[in-house]
Order: sequence, then structure tokens, then C-alpha cells
Amino acid sequence: MKSLKQSALVLAIAGLPLSGYAELKPLHDADMGQITGQAGVTIELETQVTIDEFTYTDEGTLGISDIFIGGADRIDMFEEFTSGRDAIFGTSSTDLIDNIKIELDVADDGDAIINVFPITARPVDFAVRTGAWELRGNGGESTLLADNFSAEGLILQAQATVDTDTDTLNLTTRFAIDELELDVPFMAVGIRDMRITGAGYDPDNPSLLPLFTLVDMDIYKDANAAGTDSLAIDINTFEADMSIGQVLVGGTSIGSVGLDDLAIRNTSMRVYGH
Repeated sequence: MKSLKQSALVLAIAGLPLSGYAELKPLHDADMGQITGQAGVTIELETQVTIDEFTYTDEGTLGISDIFIGGADRIDMFEEFTSGRDAIFGTSSTDLIDNIKIELDVADDGDAIINVFPITARPVDFAVRTGAWELRGNGGESTLLADNFSAEGLILQAQATVDTDTDTLNLTTRFAIDELELDVPFMAVGIRDMRITGAGYDPDNPSLLPLFTLVDMDIYKDANAAGTDSLAIDINTFEADMSIGQVLVGGTSIGSVGLDDLAIRNTSMRVYGH
């Protein structure tokens, strides 16, 4: 597919050594068109989403307040990238998710292919923040599950494919989290300076493509153990390094945590009502 070739090009550029970024120039539509031609539908996007409150109600209610999804508004992520920083991360950032190109193609066999990647050869910065996550009972009971959630990071590429032979939605993405923080008040626990990068990434010898975590999953309809149709989610690959700068208990740090070369594979879930 033409869009797949474009994604491969962006990933190939991302894998260049840092010394090659000094003269890196943005990839414009005209440049890409000379390589692959034009097909399907292309959308260039910038956006920001805010939600005062999201609620899920069963008998009681789960409420999540003050949701923000937008740009990170910072250019100091992953500080180990000192050489070539401007070419990799840009010289400015806003609170909008931008620098995004979305390409939609329908193949000869009916497969739908959606590619999401940067317009220019730089990762897309993002931020997700929320306020309180609260459980509420109908009699006025409540528990504050979580608060002050914040995640800031980068997305290199994402792809969604609907296969008409298997009726399966496949999702793949490469992302990295520079900083994730969260409070869990009902357990008196807090997480500070959590990082998620690609498995085997070495911050002492940084390279752009290994920075990103690979996630590959399939979503489709399948029978559960009772033979009833359910939402099936198969995690084919999740490979990452994780570190937590501080784990707080009762407001006091009890140390840091690291997970090296975490790999989750061949994991299946079936989701259904009861």
C-alpha cells in the first residue's frame, strides 16, 4: 500500500543515527508525493480535547473529572538527546496535538488501512491529564481511587488495519512516555517520574527508534468460555523498559523501581457483560 510505504519511510528516517539529524529537513506533501504518488484520503490534524467529567454508571458510578488531551507544551523531554535536539523534537511546542497526518486507504480486497504518523520527520508530542477518579454509591458513599494523573510523551507512528478475511482490527503503535505521575489516595500511594521506553533502550547511548515502545494488538468478536459472543482483545506484543523515579507511601518516598526488557506476549482477554 502507498500509505504503508510512507510509514516505512518515516520509520527509516527515525532510525538514522543522531549525527544525521543536523541537516534534517521537514518532509512536505510534495516530497512524499514524488516518492509514492497520491491515493486514498489524507487528513492533517491538530486538536485538543477537554471533558469536564466522564461517567460510567452500572448500579453505582465511576466518574473521571477534568480530562485533558492535547500537546505537551514542552521541548525538554528525554533530556539525553542533546545532539540534534531541534531536528528530533522541534524548537517549539504547544498545548495542541499537531504535526499529525492520517492516511486512509481501502485495498483491493476491501481491507481498511489507517496510518497515523508525523507530517515532518519529528515525533508527535502529547499530554493526557485528569483530575479525580471517584467511585460513587447511590446513598452518597464515595471513594477517591486516583487523582492528579498526568502522562507526557511522544508518538512515532500508529496503524489500524481491518482485515476482511478475518474480521479483525489490528492496532500497532510506537510511543514513549517521558513522565507519568499519579496519586492513589485510598491506598496512600503516589508515583512520580515514571518513564516508559522501548525494551533495551540505553539512555547513555540514545538512539531515536529504540526509544519507542512497540504495541501490537488484535481486536475482534469471539466466544467466551460460556460460548457467548464477546469483545476479544489479544495483545500480540508489548515490549518496554519502565522506571519509576519515586514511589510514595504516605507522602514519603520509599525508593525507585525499574523493569528492564518487560515483554508481554500471547495475552488474550474476553470482555462481556454479566
